[in-house]
Parts: sequence; C-alpha cells; structure tokens
Amino acid sequence: MKPLLKTCTAAATSALLCGGALAQSAMMSVGEGEGQVNIVAWPGYIERGETDKAYDWVTGFEAETGCKVNVKTAATSDEMVTLMNGGGFDLVTASGDASLRLVAGKKVQPINTALIPSWSKVDPRLQDAPWFTVNGEHYGTPYQWGPNVLLYNTAVFKEAPTSWGVIFEPQDLPDGKPNAGRVQAYDGPIYVADAANYLMHKQPDLGIEDPYELNEDQYAAVLELLRGQRQLVGRYWHDAAVQVDDFKTEGVVASSSWPFQVNTLKADNQPVASTVPEEGATGWADTTMLAADVQNPNCAYKWMEHSLSPKVQGDVAAWFGSVPAVPAACEASELLGSEGCKTNGFDNFDKIRFWRTPTAKCADGSACVPYSRWVSDYIAVMGG
Repeated sequence: MKPLLKTCTAAATSALLCGGALAQSAMMSVGEGEGQVNIVAWPGYIERGETDKAYDWVTGFEAETGCKVNVKTAATSDEMVTLMNGGGFDLVTASGDASLRLVAGKKVQPINTALIPSWSKVDPRLQDAPWFTVNGEHYGTPYQWGPNVLLYNTAVFKEAPTSWGVIFEPQDLPDGKPNAGRVQAYDGPIYVADAANYLMHKQPDLGIEDPYELNEDQYAAVLELLRGQRQLVGRYWHDAAVQVDDFKTEGVVASSSWPFQVNTLKADNQPVASTVPEEGATGWADTTMLAADVQNPNCAYKWMEHSLSPKVQGDVAAWFGSVPAVPAACEASELLGSEGCKTNGFDNFDKIRFWRTPTAKCADGSACVPYSRWVSDYIAVMGG
C-alpha cells in the first residue's frame, strides 16, 4: 500500500476556499518551447501508440513543437500530490480530491487562459468548476471526466447489479457463493465518499446531503460501514493494471473501478461489464494543472492547448472510457464514434458527485470532518 500523504491542513484548505490569497502571477506570453515537458498523469491519459498504434496524441505534438513529452504515471491522487511535492514536474492531471490540496500547498499556479486559444471550447459546465477555480483564477485546463463505476463479472452476475450493496454488505451473490474475499474497494481516503454516497440512500435518516460534507454522527456511520466492508475486501486496489489481473486470475467479481479497467478487460475478451447503480456514483473531473515551480512553461502551455484539441479529447475519451472536457470532441474522433460521448455518460453530469477535498467547514458554515481525519481513519480501516 502506498503511503497516504496529508499535504495541507484542513485549516489551510478552508482558508483557501474562504479567500486566502495563495496565487502566483500567471504568464503573459508563450515563447519557444524548452525542448521537453514533464507530466504526472493517470495511467492511459497520455498515450504515444506503444500499446495500440491508433491511440497516439504525443508523437505529432512532439514533432510540431519540439517539446519531448516525459510522463510519470501515478496510481492514486495521494501519489500525485507526493510527486508534485518532490518537484521536477511541469504539469499534473489532478483529480478533484487532489487539486485544491495542490493549490493550498502552493504546488500549482494559476494559468492565463488568454494564452490557451482553445479555452473557449471547454464545456461551460467545467470552465469555472470549484475543484480547480479559486477566487476567480483557474489553476489549469479541464481534461476528462467520468463516474466511478461498479465493475462486475458477467459470469457471476447475469444481470447488472442494481446497488453498491454487493460490495458493501455481506451477502451471497447470484452464483450462490458469498461475496467475502471476492470484492474490492479503492485504496484511497476519498473512498469514504463512496460509502457516504451509499448511505445517503441506504439510511436516509442520517441526513447526508453531500458525501464530502459529513458531521460527526454521519461520519461515524460511514466508518462503521467501511469497517464492515473490510471483512469482505480481498484487496484494496489503487493500481489499475493489478485490478485488471485480479479480475482475470484472482477470482475478483465486483469492485468500484474506472472505465479504463473495464475497457482493458473487455479488449481482452474477459466476461465483465460495468454499471452505475441506483444510488448514483462519485466521479472525477481531472484538470491539467501547472506546477508552481514549472521548469518548461512554454512547452507546458503548448501541451495544455494541445490537450484541448477536439481530436485529442475524443481519442483520450475513447481509450479511457471517459467523457471529454471539450464537447466538440464528440464529433471529432473516429475512435470515439458518434455515440461515444453518450455511451461514456455525457448526459450524466448532474448525477455524479465529483471528487472534492473535504474541509473542516461545510458550505452552510457548520462543522464537518476534514480530510486529515479521512486519511488517518481510512488507513486504520484498511489495516484493521
């Protein structure tokens, strides 16, 4: 299990959200490229055709700009934060559970959207999203978004499971065997929100309205559910490739997952499918964020512009199973196809509860359990 890092205190994050002035000065012009750009990215987000020649949005960029793309993949948001804390990277494709921590920790800087011509093509639903926009300043360019899905084995489930309960509650699955030891959960404290999202529907008397804003009583109920789930979980996953292998060879039949693993398993003719159960789902909206100590700013800006190309956006969505941040991509990528955006959930935006760093103060001013508690308590759950 990779170490989980508390990057900033809840107080710092709260101050940020309430108007702390942590921003650096944005660039005013883009010049010649420095010859390279170093990016921390989720697996599958930056492809140069090494796995499948059809999926390559790096080679052309390098030829056009002279900026060599160096990629370090990270399996969790906490790993991304750790890498950015260490320095040496120009960009990071951060999810919402990391982005505000990076802003509060002064590890990223605001961008000048005027230097990115394709900014106007970004989905209006994302342009000012709260997970990367602070005090009116944008700390990067939206990249892709999507739900955390329930991945399941179709040999065990002849029909799609209708509830996340199959991985949270002890029960016999449709093949008559218990779910204990055959299900997985995500190795990351943000998974507390998945449990909270389930309890919103399972126990409405708790009064949970936002899975990222939990009072002490609500949080206690969520932890109790997670401790019970610990008895069922065979492995907490954070490496997409390992989860793929677990579904192939280790008897895992149901888990929270990403469309990337679903697509990878299907491409290998494995008996799997995915669904968003009746309780809805948490999800991720990822932002290409600019490092505060960026060493190759011109190449970094050139990459952010390139990343918003409709074809690039569509090809990434086709490969990962995500939804592009640029709606024009829905018609611009042969790989994605005319129905790709609809298939990947373009119309489900309002049904997804996007990852967000929990703070000590709720939106209504009441006290909430901060992320620092999520981190320490979830480590204890996984180790229990």
